[in-house]
Amino acid sequence: MKYNASIRKLSEIKSDITCIFSFQKSALGQQASDLDTATNQSLSKSIKNLGFKSELGSSITITSLDANSKQIIIVGLGEQKALNKASILKAAASATKDILAHTPKTITLGISDLAEHTAEAAEAFSSSIASASYRFETYKSEKSKKPTPTQLTFVCDKKEQNGVKKALGYSQAKSIGMALTRDLGNEPGNVATPSYLAKVAKEMAKEFNSLSCKVLEEKDMEKLNMGAFLSVSKGSTEPGKLIVLEYKGGAAKSAPHVLVGKGITFDTGGISLKPGQAMDEMKYDMCGAASVLGTMRAIAELAPKKNIIGVIAAAENMPAGNASKPGDIVTTASGQTVEILNTDAEGRLVLCDALTYVEKFKPKSVIDIATLTGACIIALGHSTSAVMSNNDEFAETLLQCGQEANDKAWQLPIWDEYHKQLDSPFADMQNIGGKGAGSITAACFLSKFAKKYTWAHLDIAGTAWTSGANKGATGRPVPLLLNYLMNHAK
Repeated sequence: MKYNASIRKLSEIKSDITCIFSFQKSALGQQASDLDTATNQSLSKSIKNLGFKSELGSSITITSLDANSKQIIIVGLGEQKALNKASILKAAASATKDILAHTPKTITLGISDLAEHTAEAAEAFSSSIASASYRFETYKSEKSKKPTPTQLTFVCDKKEQNGVKKALGYSQAKSIGMALTRDLGNEPGNVATPSYLAKVAKEMAKEFNSLSCKVLEEKDMEKLNMGAFLSVSKGSTEPGKLIVLEYKGGAAKSAPHVLVGKGITFDTGGISLKPGQAMDEMKYDMCGAASVLGTMRAIAELAPKKNIIGVIAAAENMPAGNASKPGDIVTTASGQTVEILNTDAEGRLVLCDALTYVEKFKPKSVIDIATLTGACIIALGHSTSAVMSNNDEFAETLLQCGQEANDKAWQLPIWDEYHKQLDSPFADMQNIGGKGAGSITAACFLSKFAKKYTWAHLDIAGTAWTSGANKGATGRPVPLLLNYLMNHAK
């Protein structure tokens, strides 16, 4: 989809749909008034005749009398004095449904009447339309015949044009990253293997000179004593991979920010086998890895002057004859030993060795992203990701990033008393902590391997994909991660 920031008049731009905005108890703004004049007052007459109140998120569609636009959609923004980013996001989500219902190829949005909120509106509406237009039809014999938008034009004043262009550039990079994340998540497990993820990372590095890719094979991990990682991957005929994707935009000696993604490309639970119902959704157990690849793609598009590294711990968890058994004890790359009480708690086993590996980069910050625990869904549902960290200030920054990006998260504690649940009579720790506080004890486990740097864990088990009739990957938490790396990471 092509994004444009134009300073032409709305009535001069040929478009399938033209979208304008109105406020409660207010006259039409200058931009809307100009279009009203060009359409022989069809806007003002329709607003009066239909009793349109311009409530936040409401909209009406008018068959245009202007030859340059087939239809005009008026979107209500509520009270002008209450306009903020949150209300713009709400209006964008609501209006997107009405806009796309007409299956337009070209869409024009007049945003100059929104004053200081033009850039926010450009980002919100472009992101919403791109996300709602996403389709995954790779394996369908008959593709959808409904067109998707090919061009979005945002019309603003000249003084706002640079700000709108910047917002659209950010939005487009974010949408590209989210689409990649969704594509990878939606791929079936027989395609999106650890080797496939490595291939995607290598191809990305070939596309962008700012990226380099290194893939550690199982023999390399054996030399690094990654016994926890290998205890998971050994049960599959698909070899595990530790994928390292480096973006070098800052000074050579500048400490990087590191993302670590859980990439269990299919999770049967291993010997601790999962129930068969909905097991197909365990192809989404690599969405943490997918979000790292999507974020790194967006970073390469935006080219910030920072050093950023994406590390993906990719493996299949299968119940083969040589798979790990409950009660097995393994030695991690850190030298700590783990008693495996449940082979379905495998994500933390591949992540803990990856967290030890990234010590070599002397990172400024580390965020691991994982569809780690069903307990997180019980605690926070499907709208909110969980954040746990060894640094409360860092956690608060990530919460703020999520709020700003409309990709919300909530902090859970990892206090000392929770760590006791991981005590093992035979090893340094066990890989599960019992029924209570499952998400917290999983993070406590990971924290034991992240003591040498500022670290946070994102549990995205409830937010990485949706189930039911509209089943599919969501692309989260790319918005949160990208906001942190571009605007808050220092």
